Amino acid sequence: MGGGEFIEKLKVEMRKAVVGNEETIELLAIALLSGGHVLLEGVPGVAKTTIAKAFAKAIGLSFSRIQLTPDLLPADIIGVTYYNQKTGEWRTRLGPIFANVVLADEINRAQPKTQSALLEAMQEGQVTIEGQTHELPKPFMVIATMNPLEHEGVYPLPEAQLDRFFLKVEVGFPSREEELNLLKRKSLGDFSEVSPVVSGEELEGLINAVRAVKVSDEVIEYIYSLLLATRTDERLLFGASPRAGEHLLYASKAKAFLEGRDYVIPDDVKGVALPVLAHRLILRAEYELEGLKTKDVLVDILRETPVPV
Repeated sequence: MGGGEFIEKLKVEMRKAVVGNEETIELLAIALLSGGHVLLEGVPGVAKTTIAKAFAKAIGLSFSRIQLTPDLLPADIIGVTYYNQKTGEWRTRLGPIFANVVLADEINRAQPKTQSALLEAMQEGQVTIEGQTHELPKPFMVIATMNPLEHEGVYPLPEAQLDRFFLKVEVGFPSREEELNLLKRKSLGDFSEVSPVVSGEELEGLINAVRAVKVSDEVIEYIYSLLLATRTDERLLFGASPRAGEHLLYASKAKAFLEGRDYVIPDDVKGVALPVLAHRLILRAEYELEGLKTKDVLVDILRETPVPV
């Protein structure tokens, strides 16, 4: 199965449960094929949870949901060792982190210690319970959601932790046509269960195919030029890290693959630059007070940076 066929099948299948959000679906596919995690940001009621659950079903992977709250402890996520009185043995109860796709709902409601446990699992691909290391399933993907409007009872993610997310996707309100379609389908009960569009073996083949996508020296130079521009722009206090550059490279390869190519072009880099880089940059305070956003700076950088022919 090629990349173009996969993404088309995925979108068709997810339309059974989701209206619109095709760009979000494509970005989730890019993260999955690149081995990255996604932060979905949006107000309540814009189908963030529905999208994540339908995506897990459509790719045929195990799914778990963690509703993060201030009283949640790290052991509630990764698992715990307990004494079984019937058998007289110590047992390990694995937590909900042990799934291929983990939905971490409202990540900014969890206390910093719990956030750190989740982010460590994302980074290492394993967890340690009472000194014993347990490998997480592969592939392993965390889809975290965050409400940007709440300020009471939340623990904002530090910039260093935001950098762990491969992509940050803003899920906004649907268009007029999409919302009318949603209401009509809800009225008719025209939503159904999503079925897998790929097998585990096929998915592994897709991931390997993305790794094999070629990137020319010119495109690599272009990626570096974008990174350098973020580090020298006077409006930014901190620019993109080398890890951000790696993620931009991997996302560009996945984007090219879904477009049906085995090589990256500059348009692939441009197509993923905002969701890969915007959440990793920090504005200087004076520009933030003026209402400027990091994505506005990135749009300027993408427009001004020379594109290789």
